[in-house]
Amino acid sequence: MQIEGLSINLATIREQCGFGEAVDICLKHGITRIAPWREQVAKVGLAEAVRIVKSNGLKLTGLCRGGFFPAENEAEWQRNLDDNRRAIDEAAALGADCLVLVVGGLPGSSKDIDAARQMVFDGIAAVSPHAEAAGMPLAIEPLHPMYAADRACVNTLAHALDMCEQLGENVGVAIDAYHVWWDPDLANQIARAGQMKRIFAHHICDWLVPTKDMLTDRGMMGDGVIDLKGIRRMIEKAGFFGAQEVEIFSAENWWKRPADEVIATCVERYHSCCQA
Repeated sequence: MQIEGLSINLATIREQCGFGEAVDICLKHGITRIAPWREQVAKVGLAEAVRIVKSNGLKLTGLCRGGFFPAENEAEWQRNLDDNRRAIDEAAALGADCLVLVVGGLPGSSKDIDAARQMVFDGIAAVSPHAEAAGMPLAIEPLHPMYAADRACVNTLAHALDMCEQLGENVGVAIDAYHVWWDPDLANQIARAGQMKRIFAHHICDWLVPTKDMLTDRGMMGDGVIDLKGIRRMIEKAGFFGAQEVEIFSAENWWKRPADEVIATCVERYHSCCQA
C-alpha cells in the first residue's frame, strides 16, 4: 500500500546504503516519493538514477542541493553559478518538484554577511533564467541561524520570502521544521508564503534537547520538541498539501541502525506525530 503523504530524503539512510538500495527499502514500505542528494545520484550516474526513478514510478519531492553562491573571487563565483546550472539540469532530468537551495554562508575569511546575502540574491537571479527554461522551480531553504556563517546566511522564512518577491514566481521556499520551528513569526510567514503560492517543499524531523551536534544530531519525529502537527496545520491552511519529506542527519543514532528499521520508524512516526 502506497503512503501518499510521506517522502524520504535519502540522507536519512545515506550511511547505510546507496541510491538503488535506498529506493528498494522505501518501496518495500510503500513510499514512492524520495529526495536524493546530488552526491548519491553521482555515485550511480545520472542516467542510471533516472532509470531507477522512472522504472519504479517514483516522484522526487526535491533534489538536494543547489546554492552555496557566495564566493571570494570572480572565478569561484562563475564556478558556483555553473554548478547550480548543472544541478538544475540534473533535477529536471530526474523530474524533481524543485531544486532545494542551501544558499551558502560567508566566503573565505569574510565577516560581511550583508555582502554574502547580496551574492545569494545575485546568484539566484543569475541562474533563474536557466531554471525557468528547464521548468525547474528553485526552493530557498532558510536554515537555522547557527548555520549563518558556513551554510546559509538566509535564516528566516521572512528573509527568504522577501527574496522570492523580487526573484519571480519560479523561486519559492522549502520549509524545514528543524530550521524554522523557533521563529516567533512563523505562523504569519507560512500564511504569507501560501498567499504568494511559494511553498515548494516541507521537510520534517525533530529538535532534540540537548542537541549534541549542530549538523548531525537531528531527531526522529516525536523524539524532540517541535510541534510537527501544528506546523503541518499551518502549512495546509496556507494551501500546500504536498508530501512531508523526512530528512534526518543522525551520526550517533539513526545512521547506525539498519536502514529498514529507520524507514519503518519514519512511517510509524509520520502517522503518529506528523499529520495535521
